[in-house]
Amino acid sequence: MTDMIARRGVLAGLAAFATGRAVAQDQASHQGSLQHDRLTAQFGGAFTLTDHTGRRVSNGDFRGRFMLIYFGFTRCTDTCPVDLPVIAQALDAVGPLADKLVPLFITVDPGNDTPPVMATYVAAFHPRLIGLTGSEAEIAATAKAYKVHRRKLTQPHHGAGEYAVDHGSLTYLMGPDGRFMTLLPHNSGAERLAAILRKYLA
Repeated sequence: MTDMIARRGVLAGLAAFATGRAVAQDQASHQGSLQHDRLTAQFGGAFTLTDHTGRRVSNGDFRGRFMLIYFGFTRCTDTCPVDLPVIAQALDAVGPLADKLVPLFITVDPGNDTPPVMATYVAAFHPRLIGLTGSEAEIAATAKAYKVHRRKLTQPHHGAGEYAVDHGSLTYLMGPDGRFMTLLPHNSGAERLAAILRKYLA
């Protein structure tokens, strides 16, 4: 009788442990889901801009495909000339999977980056890269939606009216439904970027 009571106690203890572990796992999973939902809500949103051919487009025009979004400007001398070739190399590396994705280069300098300027610039990096520009208000709203830092810097030693734009250098991967998937930091490298894209596109 004593052994039976002891066994029942052990079994009850194991059951309680298993239940507690399952509850903890559920809570951890729930917290992970909440964190992902917060990130999903944090980056991205609707936009209507002008592409490098002069056509008005919105985020809805790319629904059903992943969007790989990078913010920069055509006169950038440091981050953009580094990141855009990496994006181009990664697009080529993923092969046919790239058909599921549209790469977008959104300017942070709409005052200079008109559609013709954007057309010449994006063509130098990849034939599938789409340049997007717009009014200052449209670009400001889009940058705000993606939490992109942008700040105009005057350059007094380069003549009156000369300026550069300090801007964030993250690459955003958005899902076919327009929701945020992941961030790709500056200096990720083409191989790393291609591996991440394969993970989501496959």
